[in-house]
Amino acid sequence: MTSEATPAPEQESSAVARRAGLVGLGILVSRFLGALRDVVIAATFAVGLTDAFFMAFTIPNALRVLFGEGAASGAFVPVLTEAREKEGNERAVTVFGGLLRMMVPVLLLVTLLGIAFAGPLVLAYASGFDSERFELTVKMTRWVFPYILLMGVSALVTAALHSRKSFTAPALSPALLNVALVLACLLALPVLTRLGQPTWYALAGGVLVGGVLQVAAQWPALRRLGFALLTPGSLRDPYVAKAMRLLLPLLLSLGVYQLNLIFSRQFASHLGRGPVSWLWYAQRLVEIPQGMFALAIASAALPSLSESVARGEREAGLELFRATLRMTLFVAIPSTVALAVLALPLVALLFGHGAFSVTDVQETAYALIFLAAGVWAIAAVRTVVPMFHAYNDTKAQVVASLMNLVVFATASWLLMGALRHAALTLATSLAGVVQLAVLLTLLRRRTGSLGLARVLGVSLRMLAASAVMGGVLFALTFSRPWLTDAVAPAQLALLTLALVLGGLSYLGVAHMLGVEEASTFTRGVLRRLQRRRP
Repeated sequence: MTSEATPAPEQESSAVARRAGLVGLGILVSRFLGALRDVVIAATFAVGLTDAFFMAFTIPNALRVLFGEGAASGAFVPVLTEAREKEGNERAVTVFGGLLRMMVPVLLLVTLLGIAFAGPLVLAYASGFDSERFELTVKMTRWVFPYILLMGVSALVTAALHSRKSFTAPALSPALLNVALVLACLLALPVLTRLGQPTWYALAGGVLVGGVLQVAAQWPALRRLGFALLTPGSLRDPYVAKAMRLLLPLLLSLGVYQLNLIFSRQFASHLGRGPVSWLWYAQRLVEIPQGMFALAIASAALPSLSESVARGEREAGLELFRATLRMTLFVAIPSTVALAVLALPLVALLFGHGAFSVTDVQETAYALIFLAAGVWAIAAVRTVVPMFHAYNDTKAQVVASLMNLVVFATASWLLMGALRHAALTLATSLAGVVQLAVLLTLLRRRTGSLGLARVLGVSLRMLAASAVMGGVLFALTFSRPWLTDAVAPAQLALLTLALVLGGLSYLGVAHMLGVEEASTFTRGVLRRLQRRRP
């Protein structure tokens, strides 16, 4: 049984762009609330406590990458899409039920093991912590570890919705974690203080409440499409077995990713108080373009790529891949430049108040500059990976991740003496470039010529437009008193003006250089404005 007629590649790329816009809107809301969350946390808690919390949250959050986004994109969406394409919607529903019966016990076991062995886990990640921060991190880890169970279930639900090209609920639900944490800080913290209880309970409780809300928010959409959390299914289903086979290489990939994360956190834990938090806040800022745009485009494209592969339409799949890669780079390249140029103003404006000192602002901005350098490459990686998932290939990620690990560990070790914690962010950027090169090489071996010459030419024109934009941003923000007066109305107005003028200069130069994505973006904005006219 097959689905509706195959759309033309240009129609499908337009559909991907629309879906990516929807996902991007959801991620924009989540990132905005995430920035608000980090602002509240930075202003409320000193970096000693946030070092412990961010380290504790890192451990289950790293597993979420596998059992959450990694499993959903790498194994579940392609398999559910294939079942629907070949045997119909009802068959996909029973496959979903089988996946639930397979994954929930695994997630529960991982959660229990994480709680039981929290001490050794923290030692693996943060042996450089002093005894006070170490014990606090262990306690927090035990509290927040059930988050992986909640996120695993949420990822299964997201995969089911994405396989049916339903993106609204999955796009908006992650924002609920940030809402829960902000409210926990604002509402629960005063109560805990009056009761004489540890204030970090607010953070741990906010994580768990946010996880529950993310599952609950997607449930209505799931039921409308005929799925349910109690859907019947079998562990012996051949599609479930196929999903598990695809998941096994992702487990190995997770092992590589965990080693990378362990190296990063271990290095940071030996640099004294602050680096873990500084790196966290810098990472949150680069996640705006990487998550809001690259992840949105990748999530929106995967179902269509999977359909093209299931139908044997190689050229249509490659054309869609090139279009999504250009979309990603159209945003990622100027984001690289903007984040590097505006590192100090952005960090000072967002975090430079309350318990977050001037030194914290400077060190976070220092880390952000080097981390920004790799935004374009890591965003492109997130766009290339779905091509392998569409081909049911999860092994290539292992090879590319191993190369990432080698470059990251080597560069970090060699550069830490000179750059301190910023060595870790520069190493992350270098490793991302290498990982992208490896993935493109492996993809070319699988599919033949990728036809990337035009993508490269357009990317160079995007880079030229970004350089002009960077000059505008630098001229407007250089030598301003960001460390002492970042939140003054004049400074806020200046940064807003710089972002607007910088964005317009990028679009204008990109138009002049014939970048098609600039014209598409402008036409889309104008159409929306015309629709809103009375």
